[in-house]
This record gives sequence, structure tokens and C-alpha cells, in this order.
Amino acid sequence: MPASGCPALRSSTPDSGAISSPIRGGAGEDIGVICALSGTVVVMKACYVTSLDAAEWIDNCAVGDLPDPALAPGACRIRVTRSSLNHHDIWTLRGVSSQPIVPPQILGCDAVGIIEGYGEGASTPYPVGTRVIVYSGRSCGKCDACRFGTPERCRNVGMLSEQPHQGAFAELLDVPTSALIALPDSVSDDMAACLPTAYLTAYRMLFERASVHPGMSVLVQGATGGVASAAILLAKRAGATVVATSRTEEGRQFARELGADAAAPAAKGELPSALAGVGCSDGVDVVIETVGEATWEYSLRSVRPGGTVVVAGATTGGNPPSRLNRVFWFQLAIHGSTGGTPQDLARLVQLVAHGGFAPRIDTVVPLSDIRSGFERLGAGAQHGKIVVAIGAS
Repeated sequence: MPASGCPALRSSTPDSGAISSPIRGGAGEDIGVICALSGTVVVMKACYVTSLDAAEWIDNCAVGDLPDPALAPGACRIRVTRSSLNHHDIWTLRGVSSQPIVPPQILGCDAVGIIEGYGEGASTPYPVGTRVIVYSGRSCGKCDACRFGTPERCRNVGMLSEQPHQGAFAELLDVPTSALIALPDSVSDDMAACLPTAYLTAYRMLFERASVHPGMSVLVQGATGGVASAAILLAKRAGATVVATSRTEEGRQFARELGADAAAPAAKGELPSALAGVGCSDGVDVVIETVGEATWEYSLRSVRPGGTVVVAGATTGGNPPSRLNRVFWFQLAIHGSTGGTPQDLARLVQLVAHGGFAPRIDTVVPLSDIRSGFERLGAGAQHGKIVVAIGAS
């Protein structure tokens, strides 16, 4: 153990209010008290919002040392090993959030790591040292939706990286013990880091909102994105016929490699023939839409009468022409979808553990080089998830 008494962490001179509250470690050590007595302040490496004033959104963040926050009573401390990038992080850097953005706000929605200790009064569902994935959703716990078992419908729903919750792009993360799910040995940290946002969103879109089952047909817009690539894998796993769109031939080939039965550009007149080629000349049963303005018109024209369009994102803009005449005339169902439940996440973990599918990873970048990952995601150049390596897995 380093002289400061704080395992594997850097330290600096004390700062007012920066000393951690007591943490119960694996050997019963009161790590926070040890740090306080040694006259040091624990700091952690993190990627965080520095301002919202830069000309380019990517310049609104930095990687550096931040004080280790005080551990709230009842919480669990995780040493983060892996996270992954999501468009939510880019929207935050652009100043778009459901909550006020207060620098230095730590980014990151997905967290995988190792339990390092528990706060005072915390339940201990797993031993210290257990590998876990973190459910990123947060709710108020007080409204009717929360009290009656549907917290995903809470009007005050939030997630990691939205105030007041710290994000996952940090060496340490404190979360409620109810957010922890133990990882089987057969699920690597890299694979697990893909699940809490993108794959969970796709799972809920397909199976909770659209009730996809064998024999149905599904169109996935924007095949190379995290949610879209997850939707292709999961829909094929469920026995559906899948058509995907991408603006590039490289992206369309990627969709075919994931298992899509056909792939075409959304906006060049080739989509109708691609649909007809797999027996869907009258349209598909379900459209998975996360692109927004660039594909919305084609989504409405590609779904069969009485079919369903599920929307969980709008990366190219959120205000396309609504085409209400088409919606009511063809009796289309438009469903919004956000995230999923802890139970859904646990099912995804088990699917991966038993070989049901393997999340598609585009690349793994270290936290110190997260900017390159942001650049790749912002340009739409990724094919699958971009994983962020934060600590040793």
C-alpha cells in the first residue's frame, strides 16, 4: 500500500472539503480515515466538462485529476475498469442535457469495475473484489411510478453523468448498491461496457416496446451506431428478418456481417427494392429509429400499415416533419423508448454469458486518448461500440 494509505491512487496536499468519508475496505480498513490522517487528498483521473464555451464541442472536455468525492452513506465504491462512449456524452458537451451542466462534470454513462468498498450503513450484496456492471439509470424513488415498480417511467429519471450523478469516465465511481449486477467470468469487461446504454436501449426498443418475435421484420436505421448495431444482433437472435441502412457501402457491409438479411442506403431510392428482396414490399413490421431528421421520412414510408416505429434517439436532429397524415391514415404506432430496467440489463448479461451474442466493439481507447474516440464517434466513423479503458481489468 502506498505511503498515503490509499491503494493505487495519486495524492496531493489537502483541500477544504476534499477528504473522503469513511469507506469500509475488504480488510475492514477505514480507508478514508487513513487518508485524512496522512494529510493527503485522494485524486482520481477523469474525463470531465471544462466549459460550454469552446467553438468546437470536443474542446469542452479534458482529462485530468479531480478530487475523490466523499462517499455517501449507503453507497458502494467501484474502481472502474471499462466504460464506453455514447452520443449522450456528445450532447452533454454541446450543452444539451435534461439537467444543468456544472463543470467539472464527469462524463460517461456505462461503468464496469471492481467493488472496492462500501459506505457507512450500506447493504453488501457482493463481496469486496467482485466484478460488476452498473445499471446507469436513476429515478427519484418517491413518485407513483417508482413506488409501484416502474422506475423507468419516473418523471425525474436520470442517469450517470447527469447532475447530481457522477459519470463513469473516472477511476472511482460511487453508486447505489441496488445498481450492481455481478459479472460472470465468461463476460469480459470490454463486452460488459457495451451493455448498460446502447444494448439495453436496443433490447427495450425491440422486446418491450415493439414486442419483436420470430417471423417479424425489422428495419434498423443507421447500422453502424451503438444502438443500431445492437438492434441488428438482438433482432436476428430473436428470429426476425432484418434490413439495415447506412450511408456508406462499408457501413452496409458491416450490417451484413452482423447478420442483416439486406442493407441499403436510406435516401437513394434503393431501400424499397431491398425491402422487397426480403419479402417486405408492403413494409416492415417494426422500424428502429435513432437517427432522426435524416431518416424519419424513410422510416414512415418503410413501415407497413399498422406497423410500429420505435424512437430512442435523434442524432441528426429531433424536429423532422411529422407527416401526421401518414401516421393516422396507415394507423402507425409511434413509440418512444429510453434505456431499460435493471432486470433487462441482467438478462443481457446472461445472454452474453451463455453465448447468445457478443457485443460488437469498434475499438478500445485509453482514457488518456479519449479524444480520439470522441472524434470517431462524432464523425459517425465507428462500427459498433467504442470502449474506454480506465483501469486494469
